[in-house]
Amino acid sequence: MPSDCYKITPPRCPDSFSVTVPGSKSITNRALLLAALSDGACTLKNALFSSDSKALITALQELGISCTADETLKEINIVGCNGSLPNQSATVNAMSAGTAARFLTALLAFSDGIYTLDASEQMKKRPMAPLIDALRSLGISITPLGEEGHLPLRIEGGQKKLTTTPALSVSIDQSSQFLSALMMTGVLLPKGLTVTPTGSRTAMSYVHITERMMKEFGVSPMLTSQENKGTTYRIPGDVSYHSRNYYIEPDLSGACYFYAAAVLLGISVTVTGVHKDSMQGDLRFILALEQFGCTVTDTPEGICVTGPETKHYPGLDITMSDFSDQTMTMAVLALFADSPTHIRGVGHIRSQECDRMTATINEIKRLGGDAKEDEDGTGLIITPATLHGARIETYDDHRMAMAFSLVGLRVEGVEIDNPSCCKKTFENYFELFGRYLA
Repeated sequence: MPSDCYKITPPRCPDSFSVTVPGSKSITNRALLLAALSDGACTLKNALFSSDSKALITALQELGISCTADETLKEINIVGCNGSLPNQSATVNAMSAGTAARFLTALLAFSDGIYTLDASEQMKKRPMAPLIDALRSLGISITPLGEEGHLPLRIEGGQKKLTTTPALSVSIDQSSQFLSALMMTGVLLPKGLTVTPTGSRTAMSYVHITERMMKEFGVSPMLTSQENKGTTYRIPGDVSYHSRNYYIEPDLSGACYFYAAAVLLGISVTVTGVHKDSMQGDLRFILALEQFGCTVTDTPEGICVTGPETKHYPGLDITMSDFSDQTMTMAVLALFADSPTHIRGVGHIRSQECDRMTATINEIKRLGGDAKEDEDGTGLIITPATLHGARIETYDDHRMAMAFSLVGLRVEGVEIDNPSCCKKTFENYFELFGRYLA
């Protein structure tokens, strides 16, 4: 595969197949943080090894956490610090990992030390202000070393200063990672933490992953709901997560691209280890495929999706706020539907690895397709049109690359620019794509 371009040829006689995808990025990075704060030795099994997870592993090592990885076994062994970082002075780099950047910001703020948190140029453009503002409201000193509201930062940890039970609020309109970061690290404070999410966004699938994993590591956040005030999370203080062995689910986000191929090609695709009891929000994308006339069956091996034999299916009116990582995947499926599709509730994807709203519209138009924002600017309307080949710009965004590769299954002359950007979460995506879909 050329390093700068991946050329796709539509398969003539595609066969059904079974594929194994890496472990979940979201679960791997949460497990890394929880294990690092635990009271002993932990082994993470089926861990994801990608640029995102490697960035967090390296940062934890710089903070003095014993962390060793075996990529062949897909295992990470961590000795937890029992809630007290060994190194009270360090410079760490989140690279391009949004999860690592948000989790590390809260971790360092609630520790006892003075730290510098740096990042890649891409990550420096992504929003951090809601989390920074929330932490500053507690009196924690956070100094920007560049543009206000963005990385890099100088953080003076406030673990010893926060001797009461601080209460704060944080907007999750741009990312629910801000809330997850505060929840997981609140245990470091002597009296814990009370945090209330604010904003108009109601999608909480990733927060539910955080809640579940905190419980699995032995700490249960307490939830209270009040009318017109939403949910408040009470995090107990001065406690440690329990050391344990932890199995990481296969990445449903990565699985969805292969399931989408089943829709486009009218074949059956099984992803091993993916089941309907998954905690990941992208399960909703898989179940939504039934609206296209697909059969979705949970087999002992994993969920099997069988696409419509005719390769014809209707467009959808669908709200994807709780599984917005699949916005581009759904947009690509919409290109081949028999009627228009309206994807709602995804305005927040503007501030992810790239402005995914604009990027999606641009690349659909590059293919000759018809796409536009809806009236309130929080959704996309895609109308089927005759498509042609094009070289797809990926904006250094792994999900743009993987989603738009699917167009090449039905259209001649599609090329994916910079396919190596997939190393962020799914390093061997195009290797598997070529093996099963060429």
